[in-house]
Amino acid sequence: MTSWCKTLLAAAMAASLLTACASSDVEEEPVSELTEINATVFPTISWSANVGDGVGAFYSQLQPAAGYGKVFVADRNGIVIAFDENTGQEVWTQDFTQAFNDKPLVKNKGARLSAGITAARDKVFIGSESGYLGALNAETGAVEWYAETDGELMSKPTVAEDVVVVNTGSGALQAFEVATGKDLWRFETNLPALTLRGTGSASYEAGGFFVGTADGKVAVVVKANGQPAWEQAVFSPKGGNEFTRMADVDMTPLILGDNLYAVSYNGNLVSMELRSGRVVWARKYSSFHNLASSGLQLYLVDDSSRVYSVDRRNGLESWSNSELTHRELTAPVVFGDYLVVGDFEGYLHFLDRANGKIVGRILIDDDGLYSQPTVVGDKLYVQGRSGKIAAVTLP
Repeated sequence: MTSWCKTLLAAAMAASLLTACASSDVEEEPVSELTEINATVFPTISWSANVGDGVGAFYSQLQPAAGYGKVFVADRNGIVIAFDENTGQEVWTQDFTQAFNDKPLVKNKGARLSAGITAARDKVFIGSESGYLGALNAETGAVEWYAETDGELMSKPTVAEDVVVVNTGSGALQAFEVATGKDLWRFETNLPALTLRGTGSASYEAGGFFVGTADGKVAVVVKANGQPAWEQAVFSPKGGNEFTRMADVDMTPLILGDNLYAVSYNGNLVSMELRSGRVVWARKYSSFHNLASSGLQLYLVDDSSRVYSVDRRNGLESWSNSELTHRELTAPVVFGDYLVVGDFEGYLHFLDRANGKIVGRILIDDDGLYSQPTVVGDKLYVQGRSGKIAAVTLP
């Protein structure tokens, strides 16, 4: 399998398309420059701190997780820190690489943390490109167990009662016992010849894990035994080459009531019946980001960093915003009356959920923002590439 970084892949595809269309007037869209806005909301940083060396320019899905009165943050090199949620004071620090210095990570050049964090069951779960899943004690940071998986871990672990599952880069959904790390089962999916670099986390509901696959499907896996309940295509790949047939579902399926919503790269945004997988509606969008929702609206950032609001009842578009095109936006989150996204220059943008207009902006990290912000109560936690963690509030 050949695996590509999303940003580099998009650039390569754009270049190949431009070459193929050299005789036409088609031109690649430029990165949108930021323009002055009529701000009506003024976000502030209530506290900030630094965590190791961050993730640099590497592909990563590390993002803050909150729980037990703490905010947990990690860097690529293995530093995991717990901060007091209210004050930003450091509670504990764990060096993931040092903890396994005489064990498997020695031959893998350190931790290379890339997946997580998930805080649940009094533990902090985090994964690495080396294929190791670790469980730390949420109160002290002590390592409770670690397990080896079948491939790279590039998305947050999912905890369901006594089971934690990870979606590996090799196409396997693997389950482990929360208390001990015992290997329970694995569900294998087919990998196309060419896929995006990255995976989506699984969602859990009613005894089943719902997970997107690299061949454009959503699969449901029974928690008790790892057996599939149903699979449904979000998009059926078409085209004469591997690029045009890419249809990865690299996001966490969104479950709302009796329906599930998912989007694929180079494909569709769909609504499915949760119990059967029957497609209720499908609309043409291309994305590798998680969806956000509030009320009857779904919010989507596509692979060109355009932002959309879609009615989840029928898939009809309520508004769109192309002012941030090609700014490598993060997945969106709902924060009060606003939709919030980060960009590659380190700005956090606040959009009015009613009409999509940008009404606020704040610079967080000059090195850029890359992961979906985390909302906890009246705070928004954001992690930058340099390792900066910031708690953002609204007056």
